[in-house]
Amino acid sequence: MAAQTFIAISELHPNLSHPKVAGIVIGKSDVKSFPDRKNIGVDRFTFGFTIKDSPDFFVNVTAWGNDLYVNGLSNSFSTGDCVIVENPLVSSKDPEKGDKFCPTTPSFYRLMVTEVHSQVSLCADTGAIERLLPLIHLPVKDPGDFYSLGDIVANGQRLEGTVINILAAVRSIGEMKQFITSDQRKGQRLEVKLFDDSVSSFPLVCWDREAIQLVQTLIPKETVLFIADAKIGFDSFRSGMTATVNAKTIITLNPDTREASLLFSYAKEVAESGALDQDEKPEDVPVESITDVYTVSQLKQKAQEISEMFFGITYSFISKLDLNSSVSKLIKTRCTRCKFMVTEEEVSCSNLMCPGRDQMFSSSTGFDMLMDFTDHTGTLQACSLRSPLAEKALGCTTEEFTNLTDDERTTMKWKLLLERCKIYVKILPSIKMKSGMRAVVLDCSVADPGEVKQHMSALLQQP
Repeated sequence: MAAQTFIAISELHPNLSHPKVAGIVIGKSDVKSFPDRKNIGVDRFTFGFTIKDSPDFFVNVTAWGNDLYVNGLSNSFSTGDCVIVENPLVSSKDPEKGDKFCPTTPSFYRLMVTEVHSQVSLCADTGAIERLLPLIHLPVKDPGDFYSLGDIVANGQRLEGTVINILAAVRSIGEMKQFITSDQRKGQRLEVKLFDDSVSSFPLVCWDREAIQLVQTLIPKETVLFIADAKIGFDSFRSGMTATVNAKTIITLNPDTREASLLFSYAKEVAESGALDQDEKPEDVPVESITDVYTVSQLKQKAQEISEMFFGITYSFISKLDLNSSVSKLIKTRCTRCKFMVTEEEVSCSNLMCPGRDQMFSSSTGFDMLMDFTDHTGTLQACSLRSPLAEKALGCTTEEFTNLTDDERTTMKWKLLLERCKIYVKILPSIKMKSGMRAVVLDCSVADPGEVKQHMSALLQQP
């Protein structure tokens, strides 16, 4: 078969006639649909992918069309495949429109394909495939421009909302969890635990199916990732930082770089030593995916029947919340790495087992209090209520709270105690508690009376 002639991505220009581009797919988004403004009642479908044809050049491609064409095209190839894009529309990038939701590329242009004018197919040119395949292991950003996991933890909430590059190894891959959002859309979530020579476990969250399918193929403890443009956030449930794969993220598997090679050697050594074989803590789920409703007695009974963490909703009154205690009992400072309690004056963590003892010390201060909640079946005692949820429930920051008088705290307390609330809880087994369980409040808000009546009626009808 004669070698085909392709236009290099670096030479793309809007004036080209019938361009043909070959590249390896280094990123791909989920299919989405939008109402067609020209045809009422009809939806248009789209998805994007990014192709690379040289170490320094790659470009975004967007497909538009009807359901059958777009979903069929999306299912015809995956990240890591070599494809040929024929006769795309070459247009200048517009950072104010769709391009801000795509990976950042060095090309001045973007490509658009449609069923009528364009064609995308798997590449069968042997010479082109041999040239393209090695590119999948080259990061799209400077291989030395990345944060270690220790850097992220040390910077803490200063990195909230930023987009950064990460080099890390895969420790474990969780199960994909599916849920229905409040507006009845289907969603999915998968969490990957990362590690490097500074942090033993750090969460990377994936929401898109394409990203989930990619990471599900990875081999834990044998895979290093260069994650370009991951979004960093603070997870209030875990009181720690997380990274999230977003529309701009490109993940490079086992990068062909010196830094990645050193990390791979470290990961292999640690894996062989057995240091990573300790059990992982179960992960939290989005509050909107929690749908099971319990009475207090049902929560206690289920906790006795199973030895695993579970989530639920209870409609109860807050029956105890001692806001008149000393500030030191309500507001605490903890090491951001091991959650060990420290004083604000400390410059290092006093926990000898802290994984960050050799790193720059960082701590966070917030509400850390206990509350009881009660319904007609009983009381669940000593439930943990922490920041930032506590700020939301109390309606004030820790600084504002410390300036309140005792009378003002009492008034605040009775406003909460007189309301029936919809409380989302995480129940964990605990040998330290007399009940054998520990409850963590994930969300708390004043309950809608109609909603309470509906669910309580259903619970009372249960055998």
